[in-house]
Amino acid sequence: MPFAASTRPLALFAACLMGILASAGGSLGQPGQTVVDDWYAALADADRDRLSALLDADAKIVLPDLGVEQSKEEFITALDEWEQAVAGATIRHRLEGTAGDVTTVLACYAFPANAMLIRETFRLRAGLIVENVQTPVAETCDGY
Repeated sequence: MPFAASTRPLALFAACLMGILASAGGSLGQPGQTVVDDWYAALADADRDRLSALLDADAKIVLPDLGVEQSKEEFITALDEWEQAVAGATIRHRLEGTAGDVTTVLACYAFPANAMLIRETFRLRAGLIVENVQTPVAETCDGY
């Protein structure tokens, strides 16, 4: 049984390492998770500085159903209107997956008068959002 006894410290080390990474906010296999979490926190507060810091200089925000494509500057400017809309709202999101540099999220935007379920993709480069595409899924968050 010396083999079993010698593998125990290695297994304990691996378990501790996984715990440390998880508690430090590491997202094994999901590199975009931290950026996405930061995005929704800043979006809920309409925090222009934080959102600007998350966006690449050439970033695009795309709303295909409305035929809208905004530059970073246009998006930040539109936050004046967004700030009023998001007052009293909650935004919940959950990661659907990551493939290459694209992270896909299902987000529930629960405003005081209505709610929307939106699938969003975030294309990342060097830890910054270079593209965010927002596609409506439902006019409610039922079943979210």
